Amino acid sequence: MKEDHAGLEELYETYFNDVYHYLLYFTNNQSEAEDLTQDTFMRVFKSYHSFNHHSSPKTWIISIARRTAIDHYRKRKLISLLPDVILNLRRSEEGIPDEEMEKNEEWEVVQQALLTLKPDYRNVVILRGLREYSVKETAAILECKPSKVKVDYHRAIKLLKKQLGHSIGEAVLEHERKIQ
Repeated sequence: MKEDHAGLEELYETYFNDVYHYLLYFTNNQSEAEDLTQDTFMRVFKSYHSFNHHSSPKTWIISIARRTAIDHYRKRKLISLLPDVILNLRRSEEGIPDEEMEKNEEWEVVQQALLTLKPDYRNVVILRGLREYSVKETAAILECKPSKVKVDYHRAIKLLKKQLGHSIGEAVLEHERKIQ
């Protein structure tokens, strides 16, 4: 029993940041990401005995996080994916250098654009583009074929490029070239 507890504790410590950041990108809401991370690990702990080791623990846990987030949005009957935080958030220019302020504003624009993508596209962009998972890992997490990951990613980038303008879209494409 102590071995199981130690194994679960190790899983939590090893994958907490991956799960939290995935959910933060998915929700763009710190509070929701924290709650969903907790829910994810509760599910991981409850189903640990059924983990079959056909995939890596990371893939298995991120898959659970994905399903947890989807379940959460289904339960809420999501009206809009745009959190109130973004609508109400206006950074004070005091104490924040112009360059940092600009980066924060650009990142907010990117986050808003991500939230407008359909969930399949958003998942692929988060996993491939932001979290830098391979096509194979992304396909395993999303439980789809690698070809679907490639097509969805290409389409999502095209939509983001259209929404965000040429310069930001090009930056995303350049990032993709680096991780391939």
